[in-house]
Amino acid sequence: MTGLRVHRAEVDPGDVVVRAGILITSPARTCWDLARWLDVIEAVVLIDGLLAHGLTDVTALREYALARAGRRGWRSLLRAVDLADAGAESPQESRTRVRLVLAGLPRPRTQWVVSERGRFVARLDLAWPECKVAVEYDGLWHDGPEQFHRDRRRLNRLLGAEWIVLHVTAKRLRDDFDGILAEVRAALRSRAWPTAPT
Repeated sequence: MTGLRVHRAEVDPGDVVVRAGILITSPARTCWDLARWLDVIEAVVLIDGLLAHGLTDVTALREYALARAGRRGWRSLLRAVDLADAGAESPQESRTRVRLVLAGLPRPRTQWVVSERGRFVARLDLAWPECKVAVEYDGLWHDGPEQFHRDRRRLNRLLGAEWIVLHVTAKRLRDDFDGILAEVRAALRSRAWPTAPT
């Protein structure tokens, strides 16, 4: 089959679970395989999804990796787990976050809630709240006129609360990541991030 890649590895008995009558690898084993066979960004995208669905947690994955120290991929799993975040709500949010962190930026908070005098203003995809800098990933669901109206109203409220909000699209993430990175760095520097990235 075109596009199909097959990897072979031994599977420990404890790495197999039964779901709906089907034998599958455990969530921890699945994360290990993802970290071994995929590049770190794509592994984190999938691990974020498993974390978000509560199928495993960071502590369990770290323990799993450390228990396999010396075996192929245990360091890759630790690296992916260190970059993973259960707060990611889409693969593109995960890709954006991981690429920014791998480029040397401080780790952002995911799904950061902004409120003003106890009133909800917005929930931001990625935020550095100490600097009031945020990155929003704008997917296709932002295209409709009603959503566009809500997004602009929310953006105006954030600007009123002195937030810098940068927007990322699939095209920019694919074709102009250096531009995105420069914009986020400039925004953080403008807010005097304690260890401002250069």
